[in-house]
Amino acid sequence: MRVGVLHPGEMGVTVLESLMANGVSATWVKEGRGESTIQRASSVPSLDTLEELTDSVETIISVCPPSAALEVALSIFDKGFEGIYVDANAISPLESRKISELFGAAFVDGGIIGPPAKEAGTTRIYLSGMRSREVVDLFKVGPLEAIALSESSDPEEITAASALKMAYAGFSKGSSALLLAVNAFARKSGVLEALHKEWEISAPGLVRRSQNTAAGISRKAWRFGAEMDFISKSFDEKNLPPEFHQGASALYKALEEFKDQPPAELTVLLEALSRTD
Repeated sequence: MRVGVLHPGEMGVTVLESLMANGVSATWVKEGRGESTIQRASSVPSLDTLEELTDSVETIISVCPPSAALEVALSIFDKGFEGIYVDANAISPLESRKISELFGAAFVDGGIIGPPAKEAGTTRIYLSGMRSREVVDLFKVGPLEAIALSESSDPEEITAASALKMAYAGFSKGSSALLLAVNAFARKSGVLEALHKEWEISAPGLVRRSQNTAAGISRKAWRFGAEMDFISKSFDEKNLPPEFHQGASALYKALEEFKDQPPAELTVLLEALSRTD
């Protein structure tokens, strides 16, 4: 099977490499990509345009910033693509259902949990939809483990992968936002040093976790805001309070200046947050 991946960011390029490790003919599109992306995926065969892609592959896997997921899906739909379309982005089940309506039974919902897939056992792509088993078969070996949650045509079960991703990120990235917000509040209140001393006594590890969180999320926070928005909407759809993740979204969006920069220290992120109104 020939597979296209849109687009080869830090995660997307490891999806391409995992496909190739399974003997799959994988490709991506240069059109609209920046120089850093082109260099990152230079070892993988590429095509020049979306039209070339839709004419030459049987499956397309979308791995892009959450805010661009629907736009990417529409661009493929508009080309008349009739193969399997996998949306592997961190979007809400509601947004996923919008995309499923474009591709019908050929739609597979996906959710990636873990870092870019470079080592076995670290990263999984969960899949749901009538043709999810066909996508699982593309990843039999290699660092990216594929798991089918459902092969049902039921609208609720089709988006199970997105629901799982929202639940997982709701805690992992949501708690990271809360930890940074608490540090920022303590700094603005003049009690950050006292808080850290208390944590060393009563909650060992939180100071180090704060520092690691800052370094780990600073350069990626720009795309976490949209993800928090989708989580907030997902909670609201289930009649659960959406406000916490709305706050997390605002915090991450306040850190967009660190996009693609070297990992930032906690003090630098707190200084940036102190400038927000």
